Amino acid sequence: MTQRALDSPGEQTPGSPRPAMIDAGAELDPVHPVDLPPSGHRATGLTTAEVAERVARGEVNDVPVRSSRSLTEIVRANVFTRFNLIIGVLWVIMLFVAPIQDSLFGFVIVANTGIGIIQEWRAKRTLDSLAVIGEAKPTVRRDGVAAEVSTHEIVLGDVIELGPGDKVVVDGTVAEADSLEVDESLLTGEADPVLKRPGDPVMSGSFVVAGGGAFTATKVGREAYAAQLAEEASRFTLVHSELRSGISTILKYVTWMMVPTAIGLIISQLVVKDNNFKDSVARTVGGIVPMIPEGLVLLTSVAFAIGVVRLGRKQCLVQELPAIEGLARVDVVCLDKTGTLTEGGMDITEVRPLNGSDEAYVHQVLRSLGSSDPRPNASLQAIIDAYPAGGDGKAAWTVTEAMPFSSARKYSGAAFTETDGTSSAWLLGAPDVLLPEGDPTLDEIEHLNEQGLRVLLLARVPSGELDAPEAAEGDVPTALVVLEQRLRPDAAETLKYFAQQNVATKVISGDNAVSVGAVAGKLGLAGAENTLDARRMPTDPDEMATAMEQNAVFGRVTPQQKRDMVAALQSRGHTVAMTGDGVNDVLALKDADIGVSMGSGSEATRAVAQIVLLNNSFATLPSVVAEGRRVIGNITRVATLFLTKTVYSVLLAILVVCSQVEYPFLPRHLTLLATLTIGVPAFFLALAPNKERAQPHFVRRVMRYAIPSGVIAAAATFTTYLIARHHYSGPGALEAETSAATLTLFLVAMWVLAIIARPYTWWRIGLVAAMGLGFLIVLVVPWLQDFFALKLVGTTLPWTAVGIAVAAAALLELSWRWVGRRFGA
Repeated sequence: MTQRALDSPGEQTPGSPRPAMIDAGAELDPVHPVDLPPSGHRATGLTTAEVAERVARGEVNDVPVRSSRSLTEIVRANVFTRFNLIIGVLWVIMLFVAPIQDSLFGFVIVANTGIGIIQEWRAKRTLDSLAVIGEAKPTVRRDGVAAEVSTHEIVLGDVIELGPGDKVVVDGTVAEADSLEVDESLLTGEADPVLKRPGDPVMSGSFVVAGGGAFTATKVGREAYAAQLAEEASRFTLVHSELRSGISTILKYVTWMMVPTAIGLIISQLVVKDNNFKDSVARTVGGIVPMIPEGLVLLTSVAFAIGVVRLGRKQCLVQELPAIEGLARVDVVCLDKTGTLTEGGMDITEVRPLNGSDEAYVHQVLRSLGSSDPRPNASLQAIIDAYPAGGDGKAAWTVTEAMPFSSARKYSGAAFTETDGTSSAWLLGAPDVLLPEGDPTLDEIEHLNEQGLRVLLLARVPSGELDAPEAAEGDVPTALVVLEQRLRPDAAETLKYFAQQNVATKVISGDNAVSVGAVAGKLGLAGAENTLDARRMPTDPDEMATAMEQNAVFGRVTPQQKRDMVAALQSRGHTVAMTGDGVNDVLALKDADIGVSMGSGSEATRAVAQIVLLNNSFATLPSVVAEGRRVIGNITRVATLFLTKTVYSVLLAILVVCSQVEYPFLPRHLTLLATLTIGVPAFFLALAPNKERAQPHFVRRVMRYAIPSGVIAAAATFTTYLIARHHYSGPGALEAETSAATLTLFLVAMWVLAIIARPYTWWRIGLVAAMGLGFLIVLVVPWLQDFFALKLVGTTLPWTAVGIAVAAAALLELSWRWVGRRFGA
């Protein structure tokens, strides 16, 4: 085959910017140089002995690509936290100065930390197993035989084959090139592909968009340009999400409030009040511990980890954990038709000769075209299946030149020497690109497109002009190749799900807009009749955004336009997810808020996507969306519970300091309250189904409910406590006062839980009722009364406590409704 010259913006001129690359063999060990094959010769690769020698020297691609944190890192992250340190110190103090029931909070923290470690370890194992399944295996030539090997088995000097969609996994130098075009946008930011010739350098992180070839590895392991980027991109992360950054912000403010309040409480209880020392220490710790929302961080980690495990069971690899959260916020999903709505394969339904062409001759042309491309796309594969080499006893012609399909050109081509010695050249591609406007054949094609069929035009062109920009101008239409795409059986239900969830769906394809619209219509996509040919798409970003919002189906979209469309939607405040499986989707996948790739897609798309559907099922996507919404919505709910406790704990401490009275609670009281009104309910609520779309401004949404709830709870509790101090006197008065205040605080906290548990289902009602029953059992069982030091004395104060709690509950309802009207739900 001959090398075609490329006269396009994609070819870099000597003066154009280039990434920092090296010449072949530069900076290599001079004792062990890499032998490059002579130009024009097929490289046979290393021998088994040479591979073994290089492995022994350590010249192997040993970059540790991890999909998750190590067990040591998981333990360290869950154990060595700021709040665990504070609680640990307080726990040790309490073990020395108070009964074991006042140290229960420490055992709860140990259990919670253990749960967090176990859940994340499960998530790690799930991710590691999925990463192995989804690992790309480049084709390497050794001993003259091409075979797939793992990326980490590549050694210096290996000859690695390249084809459309393949990612360059290590740095190297091109050994063979057949119209090889490489996209280096992920490294340089330049979107135009670069034509590569033998001797040109290629860098890890770039990928092939057209043509094929092979390159020799000149830098492997940590020396490769993109090695560290690749390692970082595939690492399991628990950071860089609005949810986690919001929780970090909240914890920062909590720390600022907690430190001065705790100091004041310590001084008040130990210095100002002349009480029993051990009792003062216990009540001081009882005031400090509930200020810490320690379970919130744990519960968030557990919710994310369980989400990973759940998705892993559905063969969904979450390459970046915050993607679960991001997809939950998505309000526009851009779908690539081929491979997403339709299955990868196609079938030829008809071949229509044009202009009196001989049908047998057309079949021979198609048979030869199928043999001309060693890496056929789906359309050409359908032609190969229908007209295999040797079919009808006829061999394919001799290929003299080949031009692989390019999504930018919308056609492929080849030149042949026929059996009688004559030469011919052919183009195969989009009819509306190869035919001039107004050509009568387009009307016939339009009718086929309206039926959802895909149509390719076979056209003859003058020999030797395949790569000319005006190659299609002198073509002679020879035949129409009509293909039928296989619809994914689950696509219709998935589109229906997004419609029900108020997520707009945009189908973006390089195919004919009418044909794409017909396919989308068959699947029941709302607005499928609103199609737009991207060649008439406005270039102004604002006008493009308007066109994107008004239409649902877009055809003849170039890779750069896909990227611009995503940006246009984002400029209108939309959170955009992009799905795809081909190299023409990479730029859009990279720029979208969430990129979703099919497992069978090109290595390049899998590399840049945050989520990979290993089972190639578009129907898995609703599960990811639902999982994200469950995590975000439920964590927002339970965060309000945790922070309400923090607010009322801080305010109670401030009121105690200002009033110069004993702190009303021992640690055992608040451990009981936290378990029944926060800990147990929060665990179940965090794992419950939740289909609400995630909303932004996590901190604001949580605090606008937690602050009024905490203020009301603190005011009601302290009011009961002050009334009880005037009511009770003599021995045991403090215990009676504490019991009355505990009753009020429990009832108010239960009402907050009841509000958060809405809308009610049978299990939510059961959960709230069970927590109330648990507290009632503590009040009526004698040994539990003694264990938790809770005993209601008389009837006047207990009923007063209930009355104050009822008034507080009414205030809670009014405040929540006011916040909902004032700031939105």
